[in-house]
Amino acid sequence: MLLRLSRPPPLRNLRAFCVAAHHRSFKTAADELHLTPSAVSHQIKELEDALGVRLFERKTRAVALTGTGHSLLDEVGPLLEALDRSLARIARRSHRTTLRLLLPPFFASELFVPRMAEFCSLHPDIDIHIDTHDPRPLAHPPTADLSVLLAEAPPSGLKVTRLFSLSLVAACAKEHVASIARSGGGVFAEMALIVHKSRPFAWNSWAEEAGLEAPEPKNVIELDTMFAVVRAAERGVGVALVPEALCGAWFDSGSLVRIFPIELSTADSYYVVSRAKDAERPEVSAMTQWVRSHCTQFAHTSAPPH
Repeated sequence: MLLRLSRPPPLRNLRAFCVAAHHRSFKTAADELHLTPSAVSHQIKELEDALGVRLFERKTRAVALTGTGHSLLDEVGPLLEALDRSLARIARRSHRTTLRLLLPPFFASELFVPRMAEFCSLHPDIDIHIDTHDPRPLAHPPTADLSVLLAEAPPSGLKVTRLFSLSLVAACAKEHVASIARSGGGVFAEMALIVHKSRPFAWNSWAEEAGLEAPEPKNVIELDTMFAVVRAAERGVGVALVPEALCGAWFDSGSLVRIFPIELSTADSYYVVSRAKDAERPEVSAMTQWVRSHCTQFAHTSAPPH
């Protein structure tokens, strides 16, 4: 016959029982639960009365579990441990903070993500959500706590920290370096020119900076993302203008080789921005300072002030 309790025993009674049963001592259980031994004994007596069974054999200087006590410990002990783990997880979540970032995709993949393990190690209680849907974000959206924008001037109405200016250098796959060394500027008649869709005249500006005629390439390959531009150059498709500050890993590995000393400075700079009220939040301030510390090496002293 199924025994039905008029009222389930309090959780504190079950916890007192499990701790006392584990240690086989009311005194040790009392120390762990920050109670008196008599309080532990009273809670276990309440549990025994509610269940209508004896759980301990009480001896002069010790207690021993009855057969029913052993069964109850085996069944209830794991349940209480699982409950404690669940409560601990919920407590941890309640103290966590989510930081929502909007980043340019190439900035995110080449500069931010390779270094973010350090930030996570310094701030393990901050969860990070990154949005890279916009290839060139110009505005700080209401859905983001902090953004990195690429713009000609600092955005107004926001807390702004300038990171570094965008400079472009000519690069290609290492397999083409020897032929370029022989041909010099004439290489453009032999190789494809890789163009970023958002900067269709960048090569003309680069040639002017170099004191050369505008390139008349073998053919033009126009791509709409910087990652595609860099990947095409790496795979030997042609010559590309790539952001020097963001392509360090490609240059260091030899996947890309800088082929001319000319550096084309653009009017654009990267800015890390947030709303004034958000900038005061510890997690936003921490991320702003961290991003800035990792970008100072790219800040050119000759860049125009903003």
